[in-house]
Amino acid sequence: MRMLIALLGCILLLAGCSKGVVEEAVKETNSTVSPSKEAKTFTNPILDNGADPWVTSKDGTYYYTHTTGNSIRIWKSQTLTGLSNAEYKDVWFPPVSGPNTSNIWAPELHFLKGKWYIYYAADDGQNENHRMFVLESETEDPLGKYIDRGMMDTSGRWAIDGTTLQKEDGSLYFIWSGWEGTVNVSQHLYIARMSNPYTISGKPVEISRPTYDWELVGNPTINEGPQVLMHKDQIFVIYSASGSWTDDYCLGMLSAQMKSDLLNPASWKKHDKAVFSKTDQVFGPGHNSFAKSPDGKEDWILYHGAKTQGSGWNRNVRMQPFKWNQDGSPNFGTPIAEGIPIAVPSGE
Repeated sequence: MRMLIALLGCILLLAGCSKGVVEEAVKETNSTVSPSKEAKTFTNPILDNGADPWVTSKDGTYYYTHTTGNSIRIWKSQTLTGLSNAEYKDVWFPPVSGPNTSNIWAPELHFLKGKWYIYYAADDGQNENHRMFVLESETEDPLGKYIDRGMMDTSGRWAIDGTTLQKEDGSLYFIWSGWEGTVNVSQHLYIARMSNPYTISGKPVEISRPTYDWELVGNPTINEGPQVLMHKDQIFVIYSASGSWTDDYCLGMLSAQMKSDLLNPASWKKHDKAVFSKTDQVFGPGHNSFAKSPDGKEDWILYHGAKTQGSGWNRNVRMQPFKWNQDGSPNFGTPIAEGIPIAVPSGE
């Protein structure tokens, strides 16, 4: 190597180059032959198959789940990029009879009041009977045993995609997607007060229904998959809009002030444009969740997308970092195409 550099220097000097040019050439040669350590990267998808991804973390460990249809499976990983090879366990199987035997959708794992809770949608084999149900952990291990706390009270109406919102004062709310009546015409978002993690104690209040063109693709029209994101003095609900089977499935956003009355529909502002939507290479990006990097310095969005244009419910799971706008709202950018290197979350 030293002989190569010396020879290069001699050639450049004989050609009339200055000493500075020689030094720059030496630097370039060094960097080409011995590059600095490159940042670790990954490419999407992080899971080849899956929909409705949910992730949470506790004590430095990530816990992940998504729709499998016939059970509830929890993955356990020290890193987000390691989910594809992570330890997992099926923590619950549906009973052989009753209202929650079939079509297990969009489970979410939450740590509330010192226990783990799993919220999931299920029916008895008939979609019109979909309701929300909840499991409560018997141990401190989220991969341990759970007891069935039964059906959530969504006023006897069709309900899926339930999640929780806990304010700084400890007050707890349940948010889900449901029908206004008993017929599948449109899915709206509802919020209600909770007296504990397995009991809805208040009357449901509608906070969103499909109204903008980007929410109206497909029939029935859809607002679903609400996810809570808190930042400074604001609460954001990021939700999925348009048909989940279409390329136009996307994310919309509601916002409210932290100190506002969340049961007052006027407290919620719907933003008039989608905040995350398809590109010419990514189709149907939606039903997301959020995570911090291992060192807590970065914010990440996990979501599912269609594997190819027009592939509908044939989906995989992806993730990418996001930033914050000056007004405190999230800026998700555009979905990053498969195969594009992305730096791993900081701290991995």
